[in-house]
Amino acid sequence: MADSKVETISRLAQWRIDNFGPCSYKKSDPFKVGIWNWYLSIEKNRYLCIRLFPEPSRASKEQPPIARFVLRVSNASANNRRPLISPVHERLLRTCEDFVWSVDSTFHGRFIIDVEFLDLKIYPLNGGEPSSTWPSDGMMQSVSTQGTLQCLSRMLDEAIHADVTIHTAEGTLSAHKAILSASSPVFQSMFHHNLKEKESSTIYIEDMTLESCMTLLSYLYGTIKQEDFWKHRVSLLGAANKYDIAALKDACEESLLEDINTMNVLERLQEAWLYQLNKLKKGCMIYLFDFGKIYDVRDEISNFLRQADRELMVEMFQEVISVWKPV
Repeated sequence: MADSKVETISRLAQWRIDNFGPCSYKKSDPFKVGIWNWYLSIEKNRYLCIRLFPEPSRASKEQPPIARFVLRVSNASANNRRPLISPVHERLLRTCEDFVWSVDSTFHGRFIIDVEFLDLKIYPLNGGEPSSTWPSDGMMQSVSTQGTLQCLSRMLDEAIHADVTIHTAEGTLSAHKAILSASSPVFQSMFHHNLKEKESSTIYIEDMTLESCMTLLSYLYGTIKQEDFWKHRVSLLGAANKYDIAALKDACEESLLEDINTMNVLERLQEAWLYQLNKLKKGCMIYLFDFGKIYDVRDEISNFLRQADRELMVEMFQEVISVWKPV
């Protein structure tokens, strides 16, 4: 059936149900989030009962998921679109009996069920701590290059034969012209032509804090830690755009696309427009309009539109016109 399909973007799964009677049962098609395929089911007697469970498979048997998530149920035809929102649940999910949310509600007909996954971990069958399937400390490094990375790390941390000084908003750092030049054509141009940076061996990056600039250098030297990347990714995006570091810019865009939510979607949309990030801009538009989250940020949208670029406003209104359909 058409209304058994679940759409997903980032960590959000959305099930639009077009017709649901007072005594009915429906089960969704499988949808993938993390390394598992999932199902939603809904039944109604006295209560509206919603279940979330993984598809029986080798992955769910050998690596059962611990999911932390929030459920929202909203009436698709209601003007106020005030959803019912569950508490934050964290459960080990193996079968359809492991989780059910019972709601005392009169919902029927057309409505929407959202599942926002806050974290997904693999339950260790042999003991130990659960491990998250989302960004971990080891993602940015390759085992085969550990020796070289350790040397580069020492060069940066101990300023071994450093030949350039970087002035940030909060202090100075030492680095190496060769590393900077190999990583960025903008830096290479600074040191190749007769510019002041070549003569003084000094670069001014005063739009970054000392910590965020150190994270930028850690990326260029191949020693960045995932938590530092995650913390400073917006500053890194600006630096990657300014100094033409394409791989870092792409990594920041992919990271910002992973955790779009109602608290940050307008900020992400502004960043996507400022830095011409088409994938991020498309993801924000889909989240707002195709998934109907524009209603959840209506209090913030007025202030956003007052500050937004005119061309961005035009594009958003065109998106509204293209997806709006009379009820």
